Amino acid sequence: MKVESMEEEELVPARETTSLRSPYNHERLYRGHTVKSQLPKFNTIYDGIKDPEGPGICSILLTILAFCLVLVTLPFSFCVCIKVVQEYERAVIFRLGRLRQGGAEGPGLFFVLPCIDSYKKVDLRTVSFDVPPQEVLSRDSVTVSVDAVVYYRVSNPTMATNNIEDYSHSTRLLAA
Repeated sequence: MKVESMEEEELVPARETTSLRSPYNHERLYRGHTVKSQLPKFNTIYDGIKDPEGPGICSILLTILAFCLVLVTLPFSFCVCIKVVQEYERAVIFRLGRLRQGGAEGPGLFFVLPCIDSYKKVDLRTVSFDVPPQEVLSRDSVTVSVDAVVYYRVSNPTMATNNIEDYSHSTRLLAA
């Protein structure tokens, strides 16, 4: 696993800043300018780097066997093998429990080998939920009722499925 070097910080006038999508980018204000800095990014299999071990002989044989089974039952196997992902969804595909190269699939049609591949659909739309009201005691001994609304959106479906068991439930627990 390699670590890329940290990129130099660059000064950008505050009026020209745009929203950043990468979870590694951070912005901070410094003397009227916005400073964009990037934390070190670790290269993993999620970044498109090939696995040095490879799939293995058993995995290759099982994949060939499943593909032959699909060819033998071709007209009927289309119902099981071809999946559809909507415009606002992505599918993270696992072959024999390992992440398949290419990352998330979609939108559109994709091919899944039965008994070999499994997939998980991830919704990329913004999700909102209410935080239940809580009563807080302020410094001057006044009871204040506080409630909130939380919005979140998945930007990387591969990381959302592989790093967290249930990202939606985790976000709700953080907000409560």
